[in-house]
Amino acid sequence: MEEEKKGKVWLVGAGPGDAGLFTLKGKAVLDQADVVVYDKLVGQGVLGMIPTAAELIFVGKVSGHHPVPQQEINQILLREALAGKRVVRLKGGDPFVFGRGGEELELLREHGISFEIVPGITSAVSVPAYNGIPVTHRDFVSSLHIITGHTKKKDEAEIDYEALVKLGGTFVFLMGISAMPKICQGLLNAGMEADMPAAVLERGTSAHQRRVVSDVSHLPEEAAKAGIQTPAIIVVGKVCALEKEFHWAEDRPLGGLKIALTRPQDRPSSLADKLSMLGAEILLMPTIETKEIADNQLLEEAIADIRRFDYVAFTSPVGVAGFFKKLREMKKDIRDLGNVQFAAIGSATKAAIEKMGILVDLMPSVYSGEALGQLLADRAALWGAKVGKKPEILIPRAKIGTDEVLRPLKEAEIRFTDIPVYDTVEVLEREQDAHGKLIDFASADVDYVAFTSASTVRGFVSSCGLTDLTGIKAVCIGEKTAEEAAKYGMELFVARAATIDSMVECFLGLEQA
Repeated sequence: MEEEKKGKVWLVGAGPGDAGLFTLKGKAVLDQADVVVYDKLVGQGVLGMIPTAAELIFVGKVSGHHPVPQQEINQILLREALAGKRVVRLKGGDPFVFGRGGEELELLREHGISFEIVPGITSAVSVPAYNGIPVTHRDFVSSLHIITGHTKKKDEAEIDYEALVKLGGTFVFLMGISAMPKICQGLLNAGMEADMPAAVLERGTSAHQRRVVSDVSHLPEEAAKAGIQTPAIIVVGKVCALEKEFHWAEDRPLGGLKIALTRPQDRPSSLADKLSMLGAEILLMPTIETKEIADNQLLEEAIADIRRFDYVAFTSPVGVAGFFKKLREMKKDIRDLGNVQFAAIGSATKAAIEKMGILVDLMPSVYSGEALGQLLADRAALWGAKVGKKPEILIPRAKIGTDEVLRPLKEAEIRFTDIPVYDTVEVLEREQDAHGKLIDFASADVDYVAFTSASTVRGFVSSCGLTDLTGIKAVCIGEKTAEEAAKYGMELFVARAATIDSMVECFLGLEQA
């Protein structure tokens, strides 16, 4: 009997928290995972990238608290790989920088399990950088030393402070917050200058990162006053004094803001890209997804007789994608469309149509279904006066669409065929073990939630786990979306126009207010 095929394990470093610092290789590996075994210190932005089809195993490790012992984690990796699965072990920072990655490989190696290592950006370098502290600088230091605050067998590491002080340079202590007073006193007892600059950096690379910069003799006291909590790192060295000159993260237009985006799961988000470039931390929290309607006989019949229509009107980029996909499946291209004219509800839908090599003939100045319907009705009146008959319109759109776009057409007695191309469904919350949700919105510390449709509002309400939504600050793409958010008592901010760029302007205005 042939031996059952073994799976493979990838040890992937998720970086310090900012999803933009997750490596391209890490993302590519994560995309093909069958199982993801992850820690609490993995950033929420990276967690949002985990494929919905992947099985999730939370092992909950944080400094000083391991609800799942390391030996059990090792066994989980072995068990899943022996079952023939592609296993991603997702770890905060880098797997080999005090991440116990080597321990997790030992058991895999014993059983002949294939593995790969995908390094991550370590917090020892990135967190100081996001706080304006270069860990090396030729005018100040000639070496960098990364030290753990505790070891496998002891809560506190046995550190040779005298050797460190003699070496000089920059010292970065990871997992040492609880031992901060002893670390600083150890350095002082070993002869370090009392006024040596030192810093503690909390939640580094996130929107709400904090730093306390002092000197080695006063840092514990100042950190206690500020209420510094884990995750945080300690940096000691002359380079800490440079943060006053080199700080930058909080100076960006949206630096310090954490924004949850609720766009559909299966669509790339230009809004996320633009907000991120302006400094915001993005929490991808897709609350809806679109599903193509299978065996769409109605759409096939319409495309087979496409030349009977005078206009094809689209209300979303998803409808555009579904229409042209079916066109290709039927072995047709734009030559088969004849003289059909195209209408789009707004700029994003217009861009999707023009990507197919077709220029858009009609687009309302106000991006709404009602405005699109009225524009089509007005154009139909001109058309009828010119050629003696009213046009016929094809509208490929969502299965559950609003009546706004249809009402003006009905009133003007315009012939139209309304065909569902896709369905919009709520993304079900993926419950895990005692830890609860993959991303617990209640503790996510989000400043604003961005809504791009009424359906994203409804999906958010059903999946966020909150019973009182009055504390949610909702930035909405249009009035209809805002009306849905208002039903739940959210604090509303509405973009001037129903476009992504206008939503970005809205966020910038909120920060400047």
